[in-house]
Amino acid sequence: MPNQLQVEIAVQDAAGVRIALEEGAARIELCQALGLGGLTPSAGLVEAAVEAARVAGASGFVHVLVRPRGGGFVYDADELDTIVRDIRLARSLGADGVVVGALTEDGVLDDRAIASFVDAAAGIDVTVHRAVDASADAVASVLALAGSGVRRVLTSGGGVDCRAGLPTLERMIAGVSGGLEVMSGGGVRVPDIADLAAAGVDAVHLSARARDERGGPSGPGGGIDGFDVTDAATVRAAVAAAGGRWRTA
Repeated sequence: MPNQLQVEIAVQDAAGVRIALEEGAARIELCQALGLGGLTPSAGLVEAAVEAARVAGASGFVHVLVRPRGGGFVYDADELDTIVRDIRLARSLGADGVVVGALTEDGVLDDRAIASFVDAAAGIDVTVHRAVDASADAVASVLALAGSGVRRVLTSGGGVDCRAGLPTLERMIAGVSGGLEVMSGGGVRVPDIADLAAAGVDAVHLSARARDERGGPSGPGGGIDGFDVTDAATVRAAVAAAGGRWRTA
């Protein structure tokens, strides 16, 4: 369905993987700790997601976020080495792609780091995440990715959310001229999808989060009670707003 807008869902567990498959999302960004903006998931979760996608016949579905910590995107040598190792691990476990990003101290895209990430990915898809929105010039950062071996970029257009960044998203799309897929993320709501599609984005990204209180109180040292889950109704509505199911589960 080449004219269909892709929907990517950020998920943190095997249940979220199943929901995204069942509701017809194009792919997932597999991660943990969405409350921190997302961190690298466990090897076990990657394996489970890859297996679920294989059973469902969903190719190109599992894209693993590789981010070693919360905070900004300027990484030291140890952190960059960890990212490269985690990219290689995700690929070895059968992931279809990785989601990465890095900036320099000057607030520009770290081209050398991105090149090392692409090299470590060794042919699976590379998406650069919203590190571009934290850079000094989001448009320049996105344009610099065209022709770099990166397949797509996740961006709010440099805005606090996709609505604020919509005019800049349009400039990004025009600037890359099809040389890079532009995926809109950052506070995407179902009613926003029509406007984002009209702007020409290739995909939309959302977490479709709800809250679950099961499991009882966390107790001292366990953090806050409850945890995020993927809401099937929101995923279903997003897929419908984007033009329908990407695949049949």
